[in-house]
Amino acid sequence: MRILFTGGGTGGHLYPLVAVAREIRKLYSKKDLEFFYLGPKDEYNAILLSQEEVCIKSIASGKIRRYFSWQNIIDIAFNIPLGFMQAVFLLSKIKPNLVFSKGGSGSVPVCFAAKLLKIPLFIHESDVVPGFSNQIASKWARKIFISFPKTEFFDPQNVVLTGNPIRVEILEGSKEQAPVSQERSVLLFTGGSQGAEFLNDFVLRSLNIFLEEFEIVHSCGINNFRAVSSESLAIIDKDKSKYYHLFSSIEENKLKHIYKASDLVIARSGSGTIFEISALGLPSILVPLPSSASDHQAKNAYAYSQTGAAIVMEQDNMTKNFFLEEVHHIFASQERLNIMREAAIGFSKPNAAKAIARNILEYLML
Repeated sequence: MRILFTGGGTGGHLYPLVAVAREIRKLYSKKDLEFFYLGPKDEYNAILLSQEEVCIKSIASGKIRRYFSWQNIIDIAFNIPLGFMQAVFLLSKIKPNLVFSKGGSGSVPVCFAAKLLKIPLFIHESDVVPGFSNQIASKWARKIFISFPKTEFFDPQNVVLTGNPIRVEILEGSKEQAPVSQERSVLLFTGGSQGAEFLNDFVLRSLNIFLEEFEIVHSCGINNFRAVSSESLAIIDKDKSKYYHLFSSIEENKLKHIYKASDLVIARSGSGTIFEISALGLPSILVPLPSSASDHQAKNAYAYSQTGAAIVMEQDNMTKNFFLEEVHHIFASQERLNIMREAAIGFSKPNAAKAIARNILEYLML
């Protein structure tokens, strides 16, 4: 039983693959199960997936940008065709029973190679607006799993609504084990696996003011950690430093405890973040990335906020005073907090990974 995963290199693509792989292992007890990953070479991928006993193979990758770039010529003429040839060779060698794709530019050569070699292809789309890669791959997919009920582009008759796969282990945290003082309400600022420069700057500009009332956990992104750490040390009042907790990224074993201790999450609106915080019943303020492809983050955020679980703040309108006013408004009413928590849990689909795993296994064992 060989299952091959493919997808882009961000945490939003990889964490769902990890979640699905874990659920397949739980459901399939035989010892002949093997997992492979085929996609762009990435050190983060290698570390994360190797921990899940996934055999990693790399191919060349490129992307088609929807604006003029000389890199488009290189990618279209060389990288994408090379990646496709490598994918055909490796799929022919591995001979997987099924390919499962999370999308991303690096997945297209793998999905097309699967079509050419007549290997069953399943795909999952995280966002309200499908990425260009999944729009292409959907033409060849046997099954299309979606996260949001009103996902655009796909034929409704060809989709299965599962939600976005999350690692169920993050639901098992303990507030007492979180690295916070528990003396104040905790605000968790996170920009996802890559961080968010705007959120980092926003926190730093008003850090001492926020720390007068709240305890802050701040995940700034691996590439931003050195700069954010240096700046925060330079500006923070020493008597407030114990209420500020900075991380480059938060590993799973620590994240589950931090989630349990958090009272409000301030984040970008990638699907992975939305479905994690909804499963935990966490009220949130979502700040969509203005430059996201097809404005998918804004559409994710507003689709989620319609449930009452979150407030959407457009980046251009987000000021310190406006933000604090909304935070005070949320915390001023226990009833409102309860409504947001209940709405979040009502939206969540914590068994998405299990549903996808079951679909994969049922198909393969027919």
